[in-house]
Amino acid sequence: MYGNALQAASATGHDQVVQMLLDKGADVNAQGGEYGNALQGASKRGHDQVVQMLLDKGADVNAQGGVYGNALQAVSERGHDQVVRMLLDKGADVNAQDKRYGNALQAASERGHDQVVRMLLDKGADVNAQ
Repeated sequence: MYGNALQAASATGHDQVVQMLLDKGADVNAQGGEYGNALQGASKRGHDQVVQMLLDKGADVNAQGGVYGNALQAVSERGHDQVVRMLLDKGADVNAQDKRYGNALQAASERGHDQVVRMLLDKGADVNAQ
């Protein structure tokens, strides 16, 4: 399920453990597991403190991988507005494509997350992307 200890702690929102692992040199962009990377796992589950920690350590906001494509696609499907805003502020690509959801706008639209849809549209999401 998880690619490494940092991904496990991030996806489950254990911010103190995440900090310990980062302090010991855990690779913030390591790939593997269901979530692809630590940022995607923390984002999907709405752990905004962990997301901020990972971003501060240089997590690649547009990294692809795992089941959910990227962090923005994963969180858009779940509708965690604060995390969506954090990723967009760090330059997440609103039109990145993946096979599961297509893109973040499709994921948010499918689930009816109107606030997330609005944020994505405001950042230039392509309403006709397929």
